Amino acid sequence: DPNLKVDWNPITSTWTNLKDLGGNRTVVLSCLGISWFWFFGAVYFTLLPAFAKTVLGGQSSAYVLLLAVFSIGTGLGAVLCEVLSKKRLEIGLVPFGAFGMTLFGVLLYFAAPNALSEPKIVAEGISGGLTLSQLIAKSQTWWVMLWMLLMALFSGFFIVPLFALIQSRSDEKKRSRIIAANNILNSLFMVAAVGVMGVLDKLGFSIPQILLITAILNLVVAIYIFTLVPEFLMRFCCWILINVMYRVKVEGIDHLPEEGPALMVCNHVGFTDPLIIAGCIPRPTVFVMYWKIFQAPGANWLFKTARAIPIAGRNENPEMYAAAFTAISAALKAGEVVCIFPEGGLTPDGDVKEFKRGVELALEHDPVPVLPMALQGLWGSMFSRWDRHNKRLKMPRRLFARVALVVGALRPPEAAKADSLELEVKRLRGDLA
Repeated sequence: DPNLKVDWNPITSTWTNLKDLGGNRTVVLSCLGISWFWFFGAVYFTLLPAFAKTVLGGQSSAYVLLLAVFSIGTGLGAVLCEVLSKKRLEIGLVPFGAFGMTLFGVLLYFAAPNALSEPKIVAEGISGGLTLSQLIAKSQTWWVMLWMLLMALFSGFFIVPLFALIQSRSDEKKRSRIIAANNILNSLFMVAAVGVMGVLDKLGFSIPQILLITAILNLVVAIYIFTLVPEFLMRFCCWILINVMYRVKVEGIDHLPEEGPALMVCNHVGFTDPLIIAGCIPRPTVFVMYWKIFQAPGANWLFKTARAIPIAGRNENPEMYAAAFTAISAALKAGEVVCIFPEGGLTPDGDVKEFKRGVELALEHDPVPVLPMALQGLWGSMFSRWDRHNKRLKMPRRLFARVALVVGALRPPEAAKADSLELEVKRLRGDLA
């Protein structure tokens, strides 16, 4: 921001940065998640010297060993995060990382020698005790190192997407100040961690017990954040689906604008289509879905949490039909991405059905760019309709079955007619030469 005037007063400038942070709820909660990570890390890094001496009974080399394991694990987690996210912003890894941090933190407690009777934190140095070779000869040491390595590795899954999310969702002119505000919160949480450790020590908790309490609190904090921002858990479910059931190849995703409203149209093959699309699209997406599926018992809460828009046929329920387009307009005006399946239902035979004019109606109210997409390889699976050609449904060919999402070039609203979009989706799907 070239017009920014620097405030040299550290108190008022700090307060201004914190206020700038409060403008975006998702960014605020992501910063709190990152700050919790530093609280979590501060506890472990502060207690590692005493853990090495009083729990493992090692010399200073034991502390260096644990520190190396912790650092290597975090680095590996950051690298694997890029691999698993396929170089996209994948916030679905955040719940994966949080649950892993808690699981392996709890296992670390049970792997610690004499975890139930180990004494309180001591202030002495860590000279004396077992040598590194003597320590490594003990099987318990290897279990401690394994759980610490995995806990640190999963912390990489937790922290890296949150940092990326802050950078992608923050205002470009305020981004550096938001990162500065995040650092202020990180520092406050680290100081708080030391205070909490002191209180727990005075209450008589041992080092492994303090680490166990921190691991359990990690799960509580994570669930609280995911409750406030359901997008994390939704993305996690989508990520699991497209990485366990399918191997999804994505083409042309760079056509999606990084910000601003857009209307996506896609062929409709199976019930998992929205999950696959949501797992491949890096931006939060609002889906329009048939109202009877939206109201399905047990799934209604999920669809509401995902902010899906229920729609009925114009003759079936005129009021709901009109309300759906009002909701679509509100989402587009808010700068969001909305996905419509213009066929109006699942394909009955695997072919792309005629596109209805709902897309044109939505563009009349809000002329936004349109992004055509096509799903390949899903027809005939257990989540599509009855295969009339083969007279059966079939399971995915195998785990990691290959499917594809092909994204076409962005179209201006005046060039996005139902018939031309239908032809484009067919071309993307491979129906046309």
